[in-house]
Amino acid sequence: MTTRVETHSAPSQTIASVHSDKERPSRKRLVRERVVLSWSGGKDSTMAAYHLLASQKYEITALLTTVTEEFDRISMHGVRRELLEQQSESLGIPLHVVMIPKDCTNEIYEARMREALGHFQAQGITKIAFGDLFLEDVKQYRDERLAQVGMTGLYPIWMRDTDELVRTFIGLGFKALLACVDTEAIDASFAGREIDHALLADLPESADPCGEYGEYHSFVYAGPIFKQAIACRAGAAVRRTPRFHYCDIVPA
Repeated sequence: MTTRVETHSAPSQTIASVHSDKERPSRKRLVRERVVLSWSGGKDSTMAAYHLLASQKYEITALLTTVTEEFDRISMHGVRRELLEQQSESLGIPLHVVMIPKDCTNEIYEARMREALGHFQAQGITKIAFGDLFLEDVKQYRDERLAQVGMTGLYPIWMRDTDELVRTFIGLGFKALLACVDTEAIDASFAGREIDHALLADLPESADPCGEYGEYHSFVYAGPIFKQAIACRAGAAVRRTPRFHYCDIVPA
């Protein structure tokens, strides 16, 4: 298996921060629990990151992402790896990539994920966070696999109202493009569109506002937890299968 971990150094102290530390009376330093975030580059994992960081209870030590070997793109989402790497850099969180083949079997996927989880467990990390919303079977699958290696799942946005959540995402100033759509659920023309109130108004009533049933996948390129926006734009439309329609999001 090929994995890659990218590390980012912590920001250096400023003169003001050094003096501030000296003048401030000593008090017990808050210890945050280290967790790994399952990261797709999309809206839900971004909101999971936002809530983990806002709680001040957790330190996200790595973003765990699967990338398809043949395409060098985020699995399912079809987003270029270079854009994924720019997300990691802008967030200031190291990226841990697990490479999987296209048409990956469960056996291969689970074996490679076990190896990645073992890497983090050896560092004393016992929790993996996910951006799941309400699909019980998905949560059960994750919890069962984590339990096999002595780890547990963390679900910071579990059971949030999906319409409220996506509108909060927009209201906080996050920016995202739809990278992939399931044409059995929504029209192919949604691929490449911005997640905004106009898009929500155009979605059919049968679609979940957050796309939790797989109606769409997204790429987040800006927002309050990013140091800087990722310069990108919606490129060419790509239909890799009769069902799934992709937009090739390209660096701007």
